[in-house]
Amino acid sequence: MKISYNWLKQFVNIDWTPEQTGELLTDLGLEVEGIHTFQSVKGGLEGIVVGEVLTCVQHPNADRLKVTTVNIGLDTPLQIVCGAPNVAAGQKVPVATIGTTLYTAEGEAWTIKKGKIRGEESHGMICSEDELGLGTSHDGILVLDNELAVGTLLSKIYEVENDKVFEIGLTPNRADAMSHFGTARDLKAGLLQQKNHVELITPSVSAFRVDNTISKILVDVLNKELAPRYCGLTITDIKVGPSPAWLQNRLKAIGLTPKNNIVDVTNYVLHDLGQPLHAFDANKIEGHKVIVKTLPKGTKFKTLDGVERELHEEDLMICDAVKPMCIAGVFGGELSGVTDQTTSIFLESAYFNPISIRKSAKRHGLNTDASFRFERGVDPNITEYALKRAALLIQEVAGGLITSNIVDIYPKKIEDFQVRLSFENAQKLIGEEIPTDIIKSILMSLDIKVNNVTETGLGLTVPAYRNDVVREADIIEEILRVYGYNNIKFTQKLNASISPSSRFEDFKLQNVVGNQLVSQGFYEILSNSLTTPAYTKLSADLKEEHNVTMLNPLSNDLSVMRQSLLFSGLEAVSRNINRRRSDLKLFEFGKSYHNQDSKYVENKHLTLFVTGNENAERWNSNPKPTNFFYLKGVITAVLERLALGQFTASPIQNDAFSEGISLQTGNKSLVDFGLVNKKIMKHFDISQDVLFADFNWDHVIEMVKHKNIAFKELPKYPASRRDFALLLDENITFEAIDTIANQTEKRLLKSVDLFDVYQGNTLPEGKKSYAVSFKFQDEHSTLTDQQVDKIMKKLQTNFEEQLGAELR
Repeated sequence: MKISYNWLKQFVNIDWTPEQTGELLTDLGLEVEGIHTFQSVKGGLEGIVVGEVLTCVQHPNADRLKVTTVNIGLDTPLQIVCGAPNVAAGQKVPVATIGTTLYTAEGEAWTIKKGKIRGEESHGMICSEDELGLGTSHDGILVLDNELAVGTLLSKIYEVENDKVFEIGLTPNRADAMSHFGTARDLKAGLLQQKNHVELITPSVSAFRVDNTISKILVDVLNKELAPRYCGLTITDIKVGPSPAWLQNRLKAIGLTPKNNIVDVTNYVLHDLGQPLHAFDANKIEGHKVIVKTLPKGTKFKTLDGVERELHEEDLMICDAVKPMCIAGVFGGELSGVTDQTTSIFLESAYFNPISIRKSAKRHGLNTDASFRFERGVDPNITEYALKRAALLIQEVAGGLITSNIVDIYPKKIEDFQVRLSFENAQKLIGEEIPTDIIKSILMSLDIKVNNVTETGLGLTVPAYRNDVVREADIIEEILRVYGYNNIKFTQKLNASISPSSRFEDFKLQNVVGNQLVSQGFYEILSNSLTTPAYTKLSADLKEEHNVTMLNPLSNDLSVMRQSLLFSGLEAVSRNINRRRSDLKLFEFGKSYHNQDSKYVENKHLTLFVTGNENAERWNSNPKPTNFFYLKGVITAVLERLALGQFTASPIQNDAFSEGISLQTGNKSLVDFGLVNKKIMKHFDISQDVLFADFNWDHVIEMVKHKNIAFKELPKYPASRRDFALLLDENITFEAIDTIANQTEKRLLKSVDLFDVYQGNTLPEGKKSYAVSFKFQDEHSTLTDQQVDKIMKKLQTNFEEQLGAELR
């Protein structure tokens, strides 16, 4: 939000520097993010002086140029080459001297330099009004009044307004401060704590009067819930045209482009008092009637930007007897707006339901200054005052007569809030005791009335425009921000409370696993839970009817909650690859969201993404591409860290993977992982392989909580290892060997490992060779060769009978 310092001083008479004022505003909670300079004429006409053209002759080498001598009050006249057709001897003209900086219409700076133009020296420039920023004409040079003295600074002739503009980062709850008046109200309260007693100057509307009632327009509010208060009046015989300089400068200072005097006044009052207004061309209001109502779903309506929109049945509309004219509080219609031919207007000032306005604005993708304020809640009791203020300003800048009484439909007054403040609670929250008289002074400076005072607290009435101050805690926050956070003293004692929690709490397990993954070179990501519904078409396992749809989406690309973390993660992978970071190891803790049988279900996940090389290129090692077994090792390490190392594997049943496996414990799925399907990769424009793992984190947490960890002594006796080289059919898996081995010897067999796989021309067709190691150990004695040989014989027999294996 932009706040003009000159404008602000219309409400508070203050002689502080902008920097001092900015610091105080920040302390008050209106954080000043920056201060920049505004000049009504860019450059402030610095270096521009009045000159008198003494001579003007044709340029010897150019038909369209003239060589002039110009007196600017120096000892010697300047020779200036000029191309303007209207330059002539005897004129008083604006002269930009050497070193002066001028600005183009786009704001680009350029400097006047001494030079030669077609062989003739030129020591300055005679300027047109558009080159100075004083107008738009470029037909010729600007000819000044002959009575002006030579050498006079042009900045003294044309009043240039210099202003400082605050960039305030306004928090959404501070609807009361969305104007210069609201900011001044806070500033007055802050100045009072600085022992600087100033009055809040409120613009007078005592001059308002109704000239006649010949142009009465009837108003009918059919939906009083969505429009609790609606005011309007008619002004006729106006003349639409450019606004005066003071009004244009006020709007330009805060970044608004002046349109015409009527529209400019409505914009001015909006930023002046915080009350949005709308002006309708009264001659375009059919039936001389304004109806505030909703319209059937699908009704077509063309807005001021020329876009035809389809209305929702909950959109509040301002209509005449025949057609809709405006989306209430959001955007005007193309057929009812003010034009250069407008001579009469109906001026609207209203308080609309904030929720209704927010929904309509989001629904149509519109974010206007009016909707920004209405959806946060404007002051319902300033509606008529702002209307009078605007009417007087319109009469000042556009003439006209007020030809109707003010229509004010306000059936149910919006009441102020009643809040009780406890001194004890205030001291607890603030951390120190603030004297009662200071508390009362602060509250009264914020327009909060003190109804009664007791030894324990205050009974308060909070004005309706402070819709963010409805609880005792809100009152304490108001006291604290005006009193000054910096004025609260720190104690030497540090108090902390420790709450007992299980080591199996979700956040603790996330920290354990997250730290382990980071130590393995992974980076944590956090992606948006909102996504596009188009992603459901990329996988048959995702159903469109299971989408959790947003009622008021920011855009179609963010209109549903994600059913899978795969796609949001691939967005991050694609973004990094496009920025030349192709070696990635990423992980994310997040949720998926599902609409199942009209019930909303949230599932927790841990996802891993691996692509590119496992390690970076070094002088002593070559880069090694990541593969399926690298990801399996990472997953196994995570599960073992959580004491879930005992699991079974099965082929994956998910078309998001081109190949992969699923790990389970009992009937609980722990993790699915594998290579992401090429069709999905193509959608994200990723050409390299991406490995993806999806942990069912809910199941992991549940399994960890019920997992008992047993500790035992390290074995005292040595282990014995034996190897087999087995000739097997190609379809035999290592899992089958491992299962048979553990079934054959359950007590002494500690591990089975595959350390070599061979397939080649030396083997029979359809065969492969597995080199398998077996580790045996007895915890109570040293194993003998006879014991181990006996077990190996059993293993050989079972492999031959059950797998058709042969020893090589």
